[in-house]
This record gives sequence, structure tokens and C-alpha cells, in this order.
Amino acid sequence: YEDHIAKFAGADRWTSDAVPPVIERLKVEAQSLGFWNLFLPHPIPNHLLTAGSTGDDDVSMMTPSVRLSNREYGILCETMGRSGLAPEVCNCSAPDTGNMEVLLNHGTQTQQSKYLKPLLQGKIRSAFLMTEPDVASSDPWNLETKLTKIIEGDGRVKYVLNGKKWWSTGAMDPRCKVALVVTKMDYSHPSCRASSREAGKGSSQSSSKRGGNQTVVIVPMPHPGVKCVRPLTVFGYDDAPHGHAEVWLENVELDESAVVLGEGRGFEISQSRLGPGRIHHCMRAVGLAARCYELMLERTFQRQTFGKYLHEHGSCRELIADSKSDLEAARLLTLACAEDIDTLGARGARDKIALIKVTVPELTSRVVDRAVQVSAFEQCAVFA
Repeated sequence: YEDHIAKFAGADRWTSDAVPPVIERLKVEAQSLGFWNLFLPHPIPNHLLTAGSTGDDDVSMMTPSVRLSNREYGILCETMGRSGLAPEVCNCSAPDTGNMEVLLNHGTQTQQSKYLKPLLQGKIRSAFLMTEPDVASSDPWNLETKLTKIIEGDGRVKYVLNGKKWWSTGAMDPRCKVALVVTKMDYSHPSCRASSREAGKGSSQSSSKRGGNQTVVIVPMPHPGVKCVRPLTVFGYDDAPHGHAEVWLENVELDESAVVLGEGRGFEISQSRLGPGRIHHCMRAVGLAARCYELMLERTFQRQTFGKYLHEHGSCRELIADSKSDLEAARLLTLACAEDIDTLGARGARDKIALIKVTVPELTSRVVDRAVQVSAFEQCAVFA
């Protein structure tokens, strides 16, 4: 995988040729073993399971071999987290899983047939655009990306999307064919004001409730109005060819079929994808931290200082013990949250969902940091 990507530089890292062939080979193997779409929380709609004349719409390419609870799938996420490839080759990687859940729960049949089906089959990838560079996007009320509604003379509705997003995972991926964009409704166009007067109600009704103006729209990718300005790096890594991008949306014209669930339902949609997604991310982080912990243990049995192996020194034993405690705490806290989602629903488990978002990254980061310290930095590349 790494050897293949290393052959490319600059803009070539974001082309189809840069995608390692091993990905597709492992996808076929994952499907044959039944490790495909195991994240799916609900049955797939029947209209997506009808075989087409091309013969490539096999049900086995979409449906999981077994339906798992959030807790059961969380345990598998820990195993997949030990490898950077496992989530993708099992079609269980972000942001595709969250986008598939949105389309599965809230999409129309047309949206599902056009975008959900190829995502379930692993034929395309997707992006989710929410975070913005100029505002604190954790508060959806701050979003500045606008979806201007225009009512044309014949009564048809069109929308024009404008704004900036960043940390948009997958937007530069050459396989990305659809993006879900969180935006704020804009009813300032004269046609909307005239329509509101005729209906006897102002547009303020749509924005009276905090968070009620956010809307999710589907943007086909690539799109002439969507400009991926640059890849963003984390500690120098661009994670090509998937990566994270700064995206400018410039006069992107959409019709009514692009709106998911309805105008002003964006906050509801965003929240619905966060609960299970937090379980996936946290348990994958636990898996990666567990791998680093094991590498740290190996190191302590290989190196000696002052006539003793590292594991025989009290200070090193303390690092090992603290790391084991942090791992178990992160794992059990996340699985307890998953259990609550299974029994109470995401809304009933929102306190623990918030808790693992803050706590698990801190716990797992401490484990990785200790592993780096014990390795004397020699194995930083292995941990990365």
C-alpha cells in the first residue's frame, strides 16, 4: 500500500492511478468472507435489492452476512482499528458509513438508488462537508454556507449553494462521487419573499427555532462549482488519495431532489449520524492504541539499560500499567455507550456519546505517547 502511493507526488497523489490495487483485491476477499457492510443498522430497502439486467446487482454485494448490535459491531471496530486498511476494505470506513446511514434513514428512493446503492456495493466513495474555516462549526447556528432558495416563474424550485468548508474527508478522493453538505437556508431572494407574502407568512417562521435553518443537500461529485482548494495535513501526512480537503462551493445549482428529508432538517440529520459514528471512531482508536501497547511490550523485552530489561525497571512498569488501565477504561466506556444506544437509542445515550467523544481520544493518545517514549522514538514510523 505505502510503496504504491510513494510512487506518486503532488497532484498525482489524488488520481485514480494512486489508489493502491490491493484495496480492490481485499474488498473482494472481505465480501467472500462475509465482512461486508457489517455496520448497517437497518435492513436494506427492497427496491435496492432487485437484481438488474447487468447482473452486477447481487444482493451479497450490499447486505451484511449477519446483523449486529452497536455493541457487537463496536468490538469488531477495535479489531479493524489495528489496520489502516481494514475499515475501507470491509466498506465500513468514514465518512461513507455515516452518509450511508443518512441516505438509508432519510433518503428518497431516487436518492437511495442513485447514491446509496453504489456506496453499499463499494463502487464509489463519498464526503461529508460540515466544518467551516471561518467559524466555530461545533455550533451549527454559526454556519455561513448558504443555500439560497429561488422560486422560478413556473413554480419550480432551485437552490444555489455558496460557502467554504474544510477538513472535508474524502472530498479529493478520485472515487468520491457524492458529497453531503450541511448548509443554512437563505430565503432572501425576492421570489421567496413574494411567495411568503402570498402565503401570508414570513420566512422568519423557518428560522424561529434555533438550529431550524440547517439543511443537508446532496451534491454530485465532481461538480464544476465545487473546488477542492488544497489538501490539509495532520502532522505532515496528507492521507492521499483519500485525505481531507478545503472546499469552496461557488454557485452550485441544485434542484429539489438534492434536499435530504426537507428544508430545516439538517441538524436532526447530523445528530442522527453522530451516535453510532462515535462508537466506530472510538473503538477503532482503541484498536490502534492496543496495537501500540503491544509494540511497547515487545520493546521492553528486547532492550536493556543498566543491566536490566526495560520491563524490569519500576518506571517502565508504571507506564505499562497506566497504559493497560487507560485501554480498558476507553474500551469499557465505549462499549457501555454502545449498549445504551442499543437499548435507549442515540437520544437516550447522548450523555455517554458526549463522554466518549472527549475521554476516549485522551485515553488512547496517552497510550500511544507512552509507547513512543518507551521506543526511544525509533519506532515512531511504525506507530504512525
